Amino acid sequence: MMSRIENIQSELVENSLDAMLITSPYNLRYASGFTGSTGLSVITKDHAFFVTDFRYTEQAAEQAVGFEVIQNKGSIYDVVTEIITEQNITKIGFEENHVSFSTYASIKESFECELVPVSTLIEDIREIKDDAEVDLIQEAISITEAAFEHILTYIKPGMTEIKVANELDFFMRERGASGVSFDTIVASGVRSAMPHGVASDKVIEIGDMITIDFGCYYKGYVSDMTRTFALGDPGEELKKIHQIVLDANLKVSAAAKAGVTGAELDSIARDYITEQGYGEAFGHSTGHGIGLEVHEGPGINFKNDQPLVVGNVITNEPGIYIPGLGGVRIEDDLLITKDGNRNLMQSTKELIIIDEK
Repeated sequence: MMSRIENIQSELVENSLDAMLITSPYNLRYASGFTGSTGLSVITKDHAFFVTDFRYTEQAAEQAVGFEVIQNKGSIYDVVTEIITEQNITKIGFEENHVSFSTYASIKESFECELVPVSTLIEDIREIKDDAEVDLIQEAISITEAAFEHILTYIKPGMTEIKVANELDFFMRERGASGVSFDTIVASGVRSAMPHGVASDKVIEIGDMITIDFGCYYKGYVSDMTRTFALGDPGEELKKIHQIVLDANLKVSAAAKAGVTGAELDSIARDYITEQGYGEAFGHSTGHGIGLEVHEGPGINFKNDQPLVVGNVITNEPGIYIPGLGGVRIEDDLLITKDGNRNLMQSTKELIIIDEK
């Protein structure tokens, strides 16, 4: 874990900061390995402090290697105030996206130093995955793909979307997932036109196109997968749309490599879907980074002009949604490598039509 502390310390120098206050649970886990629910960290140029209460001091001592663990008896921020004084800190970075207004008001009052908002300092470091992180994402994906294979044999006409979603969720937990990475989306028939149609009590019928978008947490890291398949024949237009979305997904996969920007990748999918006459029906971005969170950088969208780098893990998820008819989305997770990219998923993307019997 020391290299992560050192990475953050070198960012302090870059940003002319004496210290960084880490309160985001994801950033805290990344920096320290701590998996508990209460704690914060102060990292200075030559020291790393971890503050938590008596419930977690033992756990922090075990997990937060390289940190000096301090138990707070009163307010956790009182300890930070003491660290600021003892370490002669004059400028401390804080995560403005993770600090409530009331907390900000009180720490501004008690900290005798300048508070500098640095929302993405650690998030930017997190965008580049090391081998151990890739292995955990790969394991989360393997569990997710096994659940997809299972659901293809499980799903039957007359089942509700919620029943299918629950089966996916339980299956992944039985295989070692600690939880789902977001509320499982099962959108069937006309509901598949809703990009985020979280499972409802709609009954799945013969002829429905069914989009399932789901993932799990494995040892803190996520997977994110979407496949669209049919129960019986979904009709010509939806079959055509499925092929267009698949082709767009494959074009993104072929182009994804270090040096290409998120905006360029996004436009590859968007331009192709627009050429095919469905541009208006693709309303979301082509992808996003995954890791400790299911949505993190880099964004695969029109706003991101930063080039991808080796170690990014991104989703590739074009879609087409036609209200009143249905929709299709296909999503893979790609690792950017020195040779291009590696698709971390093996599951077929061709249209599966399940025999309705």
